Amino acid sequence: MSKYYVIAAILLMATPATAKQPIVEGTLDSHLGKPMMEMHQVFSGQRFPNVVVTLDGTVLTTWGNKNVQARRSEDGGKTWQAPITIADPGFQGGGTTVDEGTGDILTFVEEHHPPAKIALFRSTDDGKTWQQEQTQIAPDQAGNLPSMHMNEHGITLRHGKHKGRLIRPTRWYAGKNDRALWPEHYTNAIYSDDGGKTWQTSEPFPENGTGEATLTELSDGRIYYNSRVHWQDRPNNTRRRAAISDDGGQTWKNWTLVETLPDGHQHRSYGCMGGLARLPVADRDILIFSNIDTDQPKRERATVWASFDGGKTWPVKRLVYDGPSAYSSLAAGRPGTQSEGLVFLHFEGGPSGGSQVARFNLAWLLEGELTGDGKIPGDLE
Repeated sequence: MSKYYVIAAILLMATPATAKQPIVEGTLDSHLGKPMMEMHQVFSGQRFPNVVVTLDGTVLTTWGNKNVQARRSEDGGKTWQAPITIADPGFQGGGTTVDEGTGDILTFVEEHHPPAKIALFRSTDDGKTWQQEQTQIAPDQAGNLPSMHMNEHGITLRHGKHKGRLIRPTRWYAGKNDRALWPEHYTNAIYSDDGGKTWQTSEPFPENGTGEATLTELSDGRIYYNSRVHWQDRPNNTRRRAAISDDGGQTWKNWTLVETLPDGHQHRSYGCMGGLARLPVADRDILIFSNIDTDQPKRERATVWASFDGGKTWPVKRLVYDGPSAYSSLAAGRPGTQSEGLVFLHFEGGPSGGSQVARFNLAWLLEGELTGDGKIPGDLE
């Protein structure tokens, strides 16, 4: 037997059969090809969507403000299994997070609309069953414990000295969701370096009056943070805010007003939860953002935008559903699975109410409307 075969055999024996070695970055080609978009209802009643894609490529939605439920799709969002109860009663905390080191999925549940007691639930079997466990969350620098509701999903960092860190957006309610207290509200994040056993709280986003945030890691390891506004007296209070972290999510700096991205309809004094995902394409920072895009005084017209420079510009958008729409969450498919090349939008509303999952590819979004904010790269035109 060749010595090379012996070495290979030894390496195979040394690798546990259950070890998950996901392909986290794929090719751009998988997101192009024939444009496609289709939509399915996944929940009825209740509120508050989140969506992630597990290491096995299962599309996992979470939902609910009376009891928290999950639904799974193992075929890239074509069909959906029956609802699974995570907590009853319970209030969806958002921020569902896939630990890419273990494959575990973590979700937070609050007793009621926050501020409220927080519980952490974990699934070790791809979202089929859930167990509550003990966790510790440290307060921020001001001594404030964050609330979970209602933020976009979390992520696992893939680069730099904080590789493997779990991080998800959170917020400080200043004791109550009361208009008089909105100037004291702010968003932040919690992060864990031990798989979710303990969590540290980041410094606040550098603008008060924010709430319900999103974040994603860029290809150079920086974290892009995008937040809803929750204070009517801020400049351009119906447009999103953004900032960057270059220290693994401990601090946020260089906040900017994102003129192109609407924060809900333009007639309210506060915004609407949006979704955010980075397409898993090596050395590219293609981001997808979701929110509603309407000049009417009601929540409608679920829409997605694309950025090709890590959130600096957003040159193209496309309408997903021209009707009642509200909170939304986004996740990108996993390379090497049935979800590859797809984007999954879980949003409140749709033709049958409840929540819908729209699945589409970048090729479909590229056929949308130009915004005038930046340009689509030449290799995508």
